[in-house]
Amino acid sequence: VQLQASGGGLVQPGGSLRLSCSASGRTFTRYGMGWFRQAPGKEREFVAATTWSGRITNYADSVKGRFTISRDNHKNMLYLQMNSLKPEDTAVYYCASDPEIWADETRAEVDVYDYWGQGTLVTVSS
Repeated sequence: VQLQASGGGLVQPGGSLRLSCSASGRTFTRYGMGWFRQAPGKEREFVAATTWSGRITNYADSVKGRFTISRDNHKNMLYLQMNSLKPEDTAVYYCASDPEIWADETRAEVDVYDYWGQGTLVTVSS
């Protein structure tokens, strides 16, 4: 399984970015997906997750109302639209695949995800 995250960069506070994650190697449509982030000196933390269908989503309180997770199962793509970015959003962002098939709930625990992308750096600074 290969996950490739992209779309990071430098953005000013209040700005927007859209992260993308391409997936290959197993049937994308069967699995929930998540976004996580890791800031320098901190542990990796949950950002957002979606079920295999995309109908159920979940967000960390710190990003709720600003970030939107979505997926396109026809294209094997996962997205994270990030609006109203803050300096504290600065981190390496990772996409990850949940190994449970056809789950109707999302999971936020780092340890349950079995495949990870390489990460894309988001820097929010003026």
